[in-house]
Amino acid sequence: MAPRESTSHDRRRESSANKHRRKKSGQESKRHGRSASASTPASSEDTSQTLSAAALARLNQENLRRGAPAPHDNNTRRAADREYEQRRERDRQREKERERERAREQQRQQQRKSRDSPRKKAPLPEDDVDYREKRRSRRESRPEAPFLYHDAPQEKRRSTEPKRKSRVVSGAILEEGRGKGARAGPKGYQNLRGGAGDTSSYDSVEKEDPYYVPSSQPWWKKKKKLLIPLGIGIVVLIIIIAVAVTVSKNNANNSGGGSSSGLSNVSPSSIPSGAPSWLNPFVWADTTDFNLTYTNVMVGDLPIMGLNSTWDDSQRANPYVPALNEDWGSYADRPARGVNVGGWLSIEPFITPSLFNYDLSMGIIDEYTLCQHLGSSCESTLEKHYATFVTESTFSEIAAAGLDHVRIPFSYWAVQTYDTDPYVYRTSWRYLLRAIEWCRRYGLRVNLDLHGLPGSQNGWNHSGRQGAIGWLNGTDGDKNAQRSLDVHDRLSQFFAQDRYQNIISHYGLANEPKMTFLSVDAVLNWTTVASNMVRKNGVGKDVIIVFGDGFRGLANWQGELQGLSNAALDVHQYVIFNTNQIVYNHTQKVNYACQGWTEQTLLSMNPSTGYGPTLVAEWSQADTDCAKYLTNVGWGNRWTGTYVTGNSSTDITTPRCPTTNSQCECNDANADASQWSDTYKQFLRMFAEAQMTSFEKGWGWFYWVWDTESAPQWSYKQGMAAGILPQKAYARDFYCNTTVPSFSGLLPEYY
Repeated sequence: MAPRESTSHDRRRESSANKHRRKKSGQESKRHGRSASASTPASSEDTSQTLSAAALARLNQENLRRGAPAPHDNNTRRAADREYEQRRERDRQREKERERERAREQQRQQQRKSRDSPRKKAPLPEDDVDYREKRRSRRESRPEAPFLYHDAPQEKRRSTEPKRKSRVVSGAILEEGRGKGARAGPKGYQNLRGGAGDTSSYDSVEKEDPYYVPSSQPWWKKKKKLLIPLGIGIVVLIIIIAVAVTVSKNNANNSGGGSSSGLSNVSPSSIPSGAPSWLNPFVWADTTDFNLTYTNVMVGDLPIMGLNSTWDDSQRANPYVPALNEDWGSYADRPARGVNVGGWLSIEPFITPSLFNYDLSMGIIDEYTLCQHLGSSCESTLEKHYATFVTESTFSEIAAAGLDHVRIPFSYWAVQTYDTDPYVYRTSWRYLLRAIEWCRRYGLRVNLDLHGLPGSQNGWNHSGRQGAIGWLNGTDGDKNAQRSLDVHDRLSQFFAQDRYQNIISHYGLANEPKMTFLSVDAVLNWTTVASNMVRKNGVGKDVIIVFGDGFRGLANWQGELQGLSNAALDVHQYVIFNTNQIVYNHTQKVNYACQGWTEQTLLSMNPSTGYGPTLVAEWSQADTDCAKYLTNVGWGNRWTGTYVTGNSSTDITTPRCPTTNSQCECNDANADASQWSDTYKQFLRMFAEAQMTSFEKGWGWFYWVWDTESAPQWSYKQGMAAGILPQKAYARDFYCNTTVPSFSGLLPEYY
């Protein structure tokens, strides 16, 4: 703003005083919304001129010449004297105002010179009643308080105050030419209104603000210089003491062994001597988000150690599903969209091949043989895997992907071990409980999946032991069947607790029992007994009891197990483990996912043609069986004709890729996803979304698995990163409602 002459400045100050007088006498005219800083018409008193003695004499002579009476009587003189005294008084007041203004300006200059030094308010004349009266008048005349801080939007200010001609702020700051940002637009408003943040201190603004009423300063403001450094010193001392105490406690806890994370408030003496490892947090590899207060309380003969006593079920996985403490409704109307955290608590060689990096001659092919080989170090090896392969961020990312359910596979040795079992006993139990709490934190519902049963229900490596089936089969078949019921007896008592009523949505009895080998009647009878026991122990009626289809064909389940309440048949759909389906070309695979699996799902969902409620708890977008160790450690694969099982009746030595010749290779399928062509990515994305569409004709799906070490076509996380899975499971590009393109000529059929 340009400098102004002193006469203009004086008029503004005089105008302020006169406006107060007009308000007192009821003579102030309507301002039409204009602020104190806008120019206003001057009153007649403002524009009257002071007459000198010579001018008065000339006026008298002119009046006499025109016949007007001369002001020579006493009344006229007294009036003239009063007017003279009033002018003198006004002059004195203006001079006082100028002196105060000069004093304030000197103080502002001093503050600008020593901006970093403690600021003091300039003393104001407390006995100057007129000055304070004028300040009060100016405060009352303002229509609303200004936005003083830089974060107040200018649009809001403009909407509540009429537009002004040339100035955008009011008060002494701008009137004195200190409103640096007045004409600069939004950038001119730095810290305070009118650009004062760059040119004056907060104290200066406080003194010049029209709402500031001077008062005597309390003693603590006068001692400001002393109190500030004293306060800082006290805070620093407190911090030093707190750090010293923490370090001391941590040093003491470190002597207990294991991770000291979270143990700073736990005394080693609080853990009884001889307490088992699952009750002693000082030997745990990870204590994150566990309640480390010692307790030996059991529910169903299973420890609650690590759990907090309170929980919150108010979270929802995404905006399109209910919160945990709200009813999900019908899964036929709102299918589950979930994922497995497989290869974690029940390890599987193809998911974590690094755990099986041994010479094939050593015969380390599953968790059983791995723990046999490692001996006592198996516990530390597997707990490191438990603590790092799945973390809280896993569940945060699952929810962010638009998924709403998590299937958690675990095995019977989380509960109990038998005879000469080499498995690590109970360590995985606390990780299972913590995973459920992390699911709760992100609004994810949980499908409990007992993945490995005593004796092995299928003889595959993910059951714990590859080879013979010892469940409901062989010498110890019945014993192992009863042991499995005992495990469920304890599990169902534990998960019948109130804290699990909202979060456990599915309860799985046995993963993939091989009913093509086992007695169908024996499996059906065991399933009925197990289901009834689980319900009797208090697992709620809203929890879905899940049992596997056993690979016996969906139509064969029609009329079976109809007496079970709120149960569902679990189907696992893969084309790559079927010798006749793996040879489908890329277009045929997508069409089969859209048509074949939709037809199967609808057939199974209809009680007149299948069991009824059906879900798909495992599937993937992989179109080859090339991933390392996928078909078992050292067995090769069907895709290239290297599948050698040791049994000639099951060996596959002829390539089964679509070309069925020597062109079939695994290098491209196993390559890093960044090396895949755009066309191959398009196929994989379409193949995955076709399966989602089909499986949502039933009660939903669970992808196998969330993450792997080196098999991206089996990892939902890596699939999203590669663009071969949707970023949100509920927002897809392909719903089997358009023609599937022909990939022939665009994409080699040998990978």
